[in-house]
Amino acid sequence: MAAIKATIKPKSTGKKGFFSHIMRFFWKLIIWFNIISLFFVVLYKFVPVPYTPLMVIRYFENKSAGKNIETKHHWVPIEDISKNLQKAVIASEDGRFFEHNGLDFSAMRKAAVGNFKGKKLKGGSTITQQTAKNVFLWQGRSYFRKALEAYYTVLIELVWGKQRILEVYLNSIEMGDGIYGAEAATQHWYKRDCKSLTRMQAAGIAAILPNPRRFSPNGSAYISRKQSKIARYILMTKLKY
Repeated sequence: MAAIKATIKPKSTGKKGFFSHIMRFFWKLIIWFNIISLFFVVLYKFVPVPYTPLMVIRYFENKSAGKNIETKHHWVPIEDISKNLQKAVIASEDGRFFEHNGLDFSAMRKAAVGNFKGKKLKGGSTITQQTAKNVFLWQGRSYFRKALEAYYTVLIELVWGKQRILEVYLNSIEMGDGIYGAEAATQHWYKRDCKSLTRMQAAGIAAILPNPRRFSPNGSAYISRKQSKIARYILMTKLKY
């Protein structure tokens, strides 16, 4: 009986191999992203943040617009930042700063309801979220950037703690055109160091934070009303660190 040889064709592995390479590439990308992001988060727990993406973006924006605006940024430790200013930004930007873990879902829900009802657009971002965005990311409202913001928010809450988050926030936030951080802002607006800010002066700086390139602490009646309100809240705000 003649032996019948069965020829078995090997299955095509072309597509399988291609997708396998793609998956390995993305896994490596994710692993390296986590390693690099964790490295910088740990680094900035101990050393000052020298510059932020927003500083670079603003520099090129001003340059392309023909504006010769000097970038002013002077890092100071939180011990040299007036407690009035620390309380002022908490009162105006994130009243539950010491209660949440970086993401304030209650504030997000209220902001979403207010926006749905056609009220003035609010983002509900915490100080931790703003710090994550200012130090590690770019401006924008895409879901991808928001996802990265949430990732960095959780990371810096775990690694830095509240006092360091507020220190980095107050040293990196935009407080005027080309002005970044509390020391540069108080030198610019009040011609003094930020350790000696009065309650009303601190409230004035906090009042302009939603749009510091448009407003000034010594500006409109709107800012004056907001300044007075924040100054009252400073008296009721406690620093829990």
